[in-house]
Amino acid sequence: MKPDAANALIHLDYEPPPGFAAPQVGVFKASTVLFKDVAAMRARDWRSKAGYTYGLHGTPTTFTLEERIAALEGGRHCLLVPSGLAAIALVDQALLAPGDEILLPANVYGPSRELARTELARFGVTHRLYDPLDAATFAAMLGERTKLVWLEAAGSVTMEFPDLRGLVAAAQRRGVTTALDNTWGAGLAFDAFALAIQVVVQALTKFPSGGGDVLMGSVTTRDDALHERLKLAHMHLGLGVAGNDAEAVLRSLPSLPLRYRAHDQTARELAQWLQGRPEVARVLHPALPSCPGHEHWRALCTDAAGLFSVLFDERYAQAQVDRFVDALRLFGIGYSWAGPRSLAVPYDLKAMRPGGPLRGHLVRFSIGLEEAVALRADMEQALRAAFT
Repeated sequence: MKPDAANALIHLDYEPPPGFAAPQVGVFKASTVLFKDVAAMRARDWRSKAGYTYGLHGTPTTFTLEERIAALEGGRHCLLVPSGLAAIALVDQALLAPGDEILLPANVYGPSRELARTELARFGVTHRLYDPLDAATFAAMLGERTKLVWLEAAGSVTMEFPDLRGLVAAAQRRGVTTALDNTWGAGLAFDAFALAIQVVVQALTKFPSGGGDVLMGSVTTRDDALHERLKLAHMHLGLGVAGNDAEAVLRSLPSLPLRYRAHDQTARELAQWLQGRPEVARVLHPALPSCPGHEHWRALCTDAAGLFSVLFDERYAQAQVDRFVDALRLFGIGYSWAGPRSLAVPYDLKAMRPGGPLRGHLVRFSIGLEEAVALRADMEQALRAAFT
């Protein structure tokens, strides 16, 4: 081996010239960040975006994505985490203490409810469920121990659109922090911070990524002190995201409004058509007048994502509904949504919403970017195969 070959490969003095500019952000991947001297190392603050300290605390790639998500949401500060559920967990961890209570909507994302029922309970945090369409009853539930209220628009799987204005106003009167899971709205459907919501999370896995190939979440705020609490918990928990994943989301962001409208347009067309099918008891889509909370959606939104659920008539057996899903050719069977391929998943409504008002066998559809006419034909042949 040549003498000093290792040193030459590691310590080569060449640095590329500055000034390179391209439409896409460069991908910076590092754990170690080098400082010019000890004084520079000691002067650097990991809480500030003025410089870099360690890869876990940010690189040019992740800082850029944080700033773009903050701009999308209308916030000032953003933190990136490995998933949407991690974003929810970070908010809970940062803002709750033993003896506190958290209120969750009855149609909350299932893993969020399970997080409260199991992990938060082990640390002395209690939770209760509230009706997101009944702001008056919700207001009466707020007590001295209530420290955090989660909001979700639209509700997970059953798609009710909450009375956001009424819920936030009630929480404000009692000085209770509000946090919104804004994955469905993607920062586009309505302005969460204009409603005085204090913390906004997203599963960037969904619409911002758009490819079904990235797991990531975000936590966005406007309040400096609130961000400081979240940032400290973020550091203490060692949360971070990979540079290549951040790059994938950055590459997808410019097309987000176009994709969101395309998902929405096709989903509405299919949801309206399914309303007239004899096999269908009800279509749950916030833009349809028959969907619970439609009036709240209409007051805030014009867009409606690409997600809706169908309740098949109770006269059919669950096996027939499962057969319908199996017969679909263009729809994949799988969780998540907002990717290019349409998805369908049957849910056990009785287990998800015990005692709730909805009846029937539920299938949730995530409409992708296929042609509407092809998706409709696929649904038609599956309906014939399962129910004829």
